Amino acid sequence: MNSAVRLNQADKPGRDHYAILGLSWAGWLFDFYDLLLYSFLLLPIANELGFDRDQSALVLGVSLGFTALGGIAFGRLADLYGRKAVLQWTIIMYSAGTFLSGLADGMWSLLLARMITAVGVGGEWATGHTMVSETFPAKHRGHYGALMQTGAPLGVGLAAIMGTWFAPQFGWRATFMVSALPALIVILIRRHMPESDVWEEHRRSGFKGAGFAPLLRQPLRRLAGLCFLLTALNMSGYWFTYSWLPGYLTTERNLSVVHSGLWVLVIVTGELVGYGSFGWFADRFGRKPAFTAFATIMAAGLLMITVFWPLIEGQPALILVFMLLVGFGTGTWSMFGPFFSELFPTAVRNTAVGSIFNSARGVQFFTPLIISVVARAAGLAGGIALAAGFSLAAAIVIWTLPETRGREID
Repeated sequence: MNSAVRLNQADKPGRDHYAILGLSWAGWLFDFYDLLLYSFLLLPIANELGFDRDQSALVLGVSLGFTALGGIAFGRLADLYGRKAVLQWTIIMYSAGTFLSGLADGMWSLLLARMITAVGVGGEWATGHTMVSETFPAKHRGHYGALMQTGAPLGVGLAAIMGTWFAPQFGWRATFMVSALPALIVILIRRHMPESDVWEEHRRSGFKGAGFAPLLRQPLRRLAGLCFLLTALNMSGYWFTYSWLPGYLTTERNLSVVHSGLWVLVIVTGELVGYGSFGWFADRFGRKPAFTAFATIMAAGLLMITVFWPLIEGQPALILVFMLLVGFGTGTWSMFGPFFSELFPTAVRNTAVGSIFNSARGVQFFTPLIISVVARAAGLAGGIALAAGFSLAAAIVIWTLPETRGREID
């Protein structure tokens, strides 16, 4: 590899870029699939193992909480040993945890399996996004970072298909075990994915990375704190929505679209459009204006399907339109990989991206539990409606951070 011309200095993406994007995208798709799969298998697991709502919420919470550990640990390891190696380790880990989930015979064995899955999940996101951000030219980074993020809605769709069609035929245990097959992606990564040349130049300089210390000192401490707040707010908006949305639509709104799976198709379609288009808006108008617009759209959709439900009740087409808007608004997640990679230096980039993103996801340990408590007083609609407030708060907080559109990564 010619160190004089880095991948991110190319005039246009080439074969190495597409190998990095494709394999990182596949890793992220199955990362999110494995994390969400439990939500779609929650009822048959609860029925067989005798879980009540609070116990099911605990497993969901642990699955989110332990992603923080994975993000912190693997973020540091990726700065020490490289993006390519750690991407392989994380995929193997979350696949192993998913397989073990199928062998669970009670609460503790299932919790252990979901912890292993979550640690791998937490490490993969940051590593894949850092790879893409470090290797794509600045003028295209937002666009290709957004394409990378489209793995998430497809992961949701695949989890819905496996939970709705495969699991009833073959059982939830077989569903988990078959879902370990993405570990085979590691073979393709070893053969076809180059290492980040930005990281390789950094390694040849003899510097092993700065660890966590710079993130605890100014000026990075303030930057890291604001990034964490932004991510935690946006993450809360997402998980307050998705943790109990199927249950809300079924038990409180009695929607037939839940049983047909149409609502999943509509939201996933909205997510694909939102995730895919966000990069274009971010590269053209800036990260901050694009984020605010998308977060506001999501909040509007959420308020309509919860607080203002009486205005659209009995109008299935209109309900699905607002669900489409909720999905479209989640396109904000296309910003985080490129944006955080542009904000932090190479010495701590993966450590920062992984620690901040997944610590914020770790806070979501409380999300299913909070909604479960709020639902006793205000119903699931009240719990899910809180997500709109979090999304609007994130739309404001983004303006406390620098604009990074077009920034070069050295």
